[in-house]
Amino acid sequence: MLTDLSLPALLEELAAPRAVPGSGSALAAALAAAAAVVQMAARLSADAWPDAAGVAAQAGSLRERAAALVDEDAEAYRRAVEAQSAPTADPSPERRDFALGRTVAAAAEPPLALASVAADLAQLCAASSGRVESRVHADVAAAAALAAGVARGARELVAVNLTALPGDPRVVQAESHAAAAEAAARSARSPA
Repeated sequence: MLTDLSLPALLEELAAPRAVPGSGSALAAALAAAAAVVQMAARLSADAWPDAAGVAAQAGSLRERAAALVDEDAEAYRRAVEAQSAPTADPSPERRDFALGRTVAAAAEPPLALASVAADLAQLCAASSGRVESRVHADVAAAAALAAGVARGARELVAVNLTALPGDPRVVQAESHAAAAEAAARSARSPA
């Protein structure tokens, strides 16, 4: 499992000359790190902010979900890559195309979940930005910006994984999550 690796080992896995793990796993790891930063900021603000413990718990939950997506994305993408390169066992091209389409479309599920978690984290940052201690406000704003970037990247992965299914509503969902994350990140910015 990728999440059992040290950070240097994870980076080596991502840099290896093979398709899996890919950018979805990298995005999920980055989002987990951003959630950890929000968790830290809330914990450091506990003395002056009664809701800090609840926000820290929410950020922790989002961190766990993002971390789980590191491996979920790699596994779904691995299955899609293997299905695309597998020899044709089924004599029916229609059934093979259908099965391949389902496997490739399933590879969009983890990035879609990632876009949703990223939007949730960006919105948590926006709600927290005016409440955390001033010394960690920039940390929350940076985490929100990272979450927005992850949402945009995840949106791209959803769209690519669904090229066989034009008009798939999951692309629209991913775009909605990315837009929500962007808006929340703008509102979480540190005052100039």
